[in-house]
Amino acid sequence: MGGDLTNLKLIDRYLARLIAVPLMATLTIAAMLLVLDKMLRLFDFVAREGGPVDVVWKMLANMLPEYLSLGIPIGLMLGILLAFRKIALSSELDVLRAVGYSYGRLLRVPYMYAVGLALLNLAIVGFIQPYSRYAYEGLRFELRSGALGASIKIGEFTELGKHMTLRIEQSRDQGRDLRGIFLMADGKDGKTLAVTAERGTFLATDDPDTIILRLKNGRLVHGNPHYRAPRVLAFESHDLPIDLPKVETFRHRGGRDLELTMPELVRVGHDPKTDLQTRRQSLANFHFRLVEVAMMMLLPLLAVALAVPPKRSSSALGVFLSIIIVVTYHKVNEYAEALGSIGTVPPWVALWLPFIAFSGLIVWIYHILAHHPGGQPIGALERLFAIISGKLRSFAARVRAKLQKDHG
Repeated sequence: MGGDLTNLKLIDRYLARLIAVPLMATLTIAAMLLVLDKMLRLFDFVAREGGPVDVVWKMLANMLPEYLSLGIPIGLMLGILLAFRKIALSSELDVLRAVGYSYGRLLRVPYMYAVGLALLNLAIVGFIQPYSRYAYEGLRFELRSGALGASIKIGEFTELGKHMTLRIEQSRDQGRDLRGIFLMADGKDGKTLAVTAERGTFLATDDPDTIILRLKNGRLVHGNPHYRAPRVLAFESHDLPIDLPKVETFRHRGGRDLELTMPELVRVGHDPKTDLQTRRQSLANFHFRLVEVAMMMLLPLLAVALAVPPKRSSSALGVFLSIIIVVTYHKVNEYAEALGSIGTVPPWVALWLPFIAFSGLIVWIYHILAHHPGGQPIGALERLFAIISGKLRSFAARVRAKLQKDHG
């Protein structure tokens, strides 16, 4: 009895290691690809707005929960599929089956991964992602409003309010040391003020709507219609108060469905004081998140069913089909969420009917593999793909022969 328990633990640990490597690799690669794609666009956005580079890293950090929520299901699927494909191609699966291990028993470790990752994904989409999405939108708002100092761009004329224009040649120490400064201000009754300075720095004041621009080594030209000639003043140090442009306060969290936690979505969706359209959108988004997480509990069955190729075959068709199925289901859910949001179909019907349909398909193909002697869910598809690829190769050969004949 003790030896049997030891063997069970060894097999479980072996499967756990086989699943962990492709799972982590897939999750890392998927996250890196999404981050790299977003990073390029964020660098372009921040450069256009004139913001500091470190804002890009903050924005990417706030996007990570969303990327993880997309990558975790695919990582789980491929981790289990590639692990079972490996033991199937090496005939280890046949040995385990011969000594009495059923597919249900072998699915114990995959379901440990599935339950843990489903809970993690529920925490991400239900509670973490709404706050990170709100923080991301807040950074975008601050960049556009100039709250991060993004309104001052190197080598360009920047308007500070309606009557003041500033241009700087260089910015050092994250904007604390400005070089090559030119400032032009229009006052009342035709008065003007033009200032040039070698260096300058912004200083805070007790008034949050006013800052001091301390200038070093420059000239000040004061114009007035009553002066015969503009007055010129050379200075070593001069403090110039600047009224900050009014910046609109960023909205409260919850301006969009993605910024609400799942309990908040339920509360808004059943609040009679909320308009009908908003209630539908909230409930549709709630059910969308729920079915996306629930689907993860069926991924081990799908992965195992597509991992085992027919005998004497090493085709990777199952890997291709698994990705197609997961992505297709995600897109179907997005379409169903849109239908539920506009009221075409009740939100719970729009989202849970596709879940039931996909669940039935997955359970059916798993049942063929596990309970039908010699059952191979993807065997027929492999034969179909083999016929199609053979015809394509034959057609390509005929085209090449014809082209060679024409050129010959």
